Amino acid sequence: MAAPEGDRLARETAQWLQWDKNPLTLESVKQLTAEGNKEELQKCFGARMEFGTAGLRAAMGAGISHMNSLTIIQTTQGFCRYLEKQFSDLKQRGVVISFDARAHPPSGGNSRRFARLAATTFISQGIPVYLFSNITPTPFVPYTVAHLKLCAGIMITASHNPKQDNGYKVYWENGAQIISPHDKGISQAIEENLEPWPQAWDDSLIDGSPLLHDPSSPINKDYFEDLKKYCFHRSVNKETKVKFVHTSVHGVGHDFVQSAFKAFDFVPPEAVPEQKDPDPEFPTVKYPNPEEGKGVLTLSFALADKTKAKVVLANDPDADRLAVAEKQDSGEWRVFSGNELGALLGWWLFTSWKGKNQSHSALKDTYMLSSTVSSKILQAIALKEGFHFEETLTGFKWMGNRAKQLIDQGKNVLFAFEEAIGYMCCPFVLDKDGVSAAVISAELASFLATKNLSLSQQLKAIYVEYGYHITKASYFICHDQVTIKKLFENLRNYDGKNNYPKACGRFEISGIRDLTTGYDDSQPDKKA
Repeated sequence: MAAPEGDRLARETAQWLQWDKNPLTLESVKQLTAEGNKEELQKCFGARMEFGTAGLRAAMGAGISHMNSLTIIQTTQGFCRYLEKQFSDLKQRGVVISFDARAHPPSGGNSRRFARLAATTFISQGIPVYLFSNITPTPFVPYTVAHLKLCAGIMITASHNPKQDNGYKVYWENGAQIISPHDKGISQAIEENLEPWPQAWDDSLIDGSPLLHDPSSPINKDYFEDLKKYCFHRSVNKETKVKFVHTSVHGVGHDFVQSAFKAFDFVPPEAVPEQKDPDPEFPTVKYPNPEEGKGVLTLSFALADKTKAKVVLANDPDADRLAVAEKQDSGEWRVFSGNELGALLGWWLFTSWKGKNQSHSALKDTYMLSSTVSSKILQAIALKEGFHFEETLTGFKWMGNRAKQLIDQGKNVLFAFEEAIGYMCCPFVLDKDGVSAAVISAELASFLATKNLSLSQQLKAIYVEYGYHITKASYFICHDQVTIKKLFENLRNYDGKNNYPKACGRFEISGIRDLTTGYDDSQPDKKA
């Protein structure tokens, strides 16, 4: 290791030992320092986590490159100082903080502890905090920001990442995830506030503070009241013979999906008992991500076969995503892709809205959104039906912010989705929401059953009506940056310099869009 890098490593380590008050992380760093284990210290102190528009996400553990009590304190101090500059009424309005059920015993890190430390930072500066007393789905944070007109929201979660990970997700006062330039401003403020403030470690300070509020009860009540407005066929739901199985994949979703079903007058779905309760070890799955399909849904299919349920609903651990599977006549289970469920939900929400809004003039103010990596099925429906479709860059941060702009202009945003099984079915949450998507999918399946149609049959009918939209995506996992760079350089210089491939197998390539370089051959100026 070069001397300056060795010096920096020694400096970072010494600073850490001076600042950290967590005995578990301290012990591991002290041991590595005593052993002179530079390789492991490099992993802890090699590169500080970068705060971006998605906030932070990394493994829990010691050091500046991991999620731990100290990096949570530092991040929140920076965020707090940034908010003070942005909002003169921060001390009147405050922020909301919630958390999932993740925990990492080897380092002592867990989401509840991180949320309490974040709350301590704000309260120490005289800023009110609405801290949920128990785990919630991620969408409850943007809902609370908008509902209580707060300045910002923080969700401690790593969503469907592997069990050792955790994250810090940030929402702005508009109820959408932050976009640039806020990420850069927050990142700079974090760098300027690295040393923990007095009492930063003592989260017992918040207990009994007049600035601490628990929004759990009122928000639970108001969220499900708002959700009821998206129930279009209450009588069908009461009578339906369609049975549902739900899994929360060891995450937070169980109680909330049960409540959503009650709000729609459904019999609650059968819960997969082995996966119903939160468990940070995710013991029954390799990856706690329903996007992985059948591997994650094995226990759900077994319970559905036993109870004669036709439809499986699966949330990821923080309940902001939803996967849906349906038993086919062949006895096989079909797991719908994110694009397929996006087509079904988009069609359903438009059809249900149209049933109540017959006037043609209302169409001109009606919008649906999806991101650039998603199917263009909504665009096809919009062209035929007469409402507006807009495409955004990848991620719900863009769709949430654009939806808010449209709503502020008096427009009606019916639906937004992304192919990574994220759905915004109710614009009172400007982010993906797996709880509302689950119960709305159940109502769709129940309504179709009254017409003797399955979800698969309706999807085919949508394609017949609006055109077939097929996506077949897969992935390789590669952690080596050099290899990743080479793979993409090969694609960009496939047939000589700056030439992209012309064909894929026997198929001609009709268009190339490369957002990394800003190239799009469908545009006159070739700019994306």
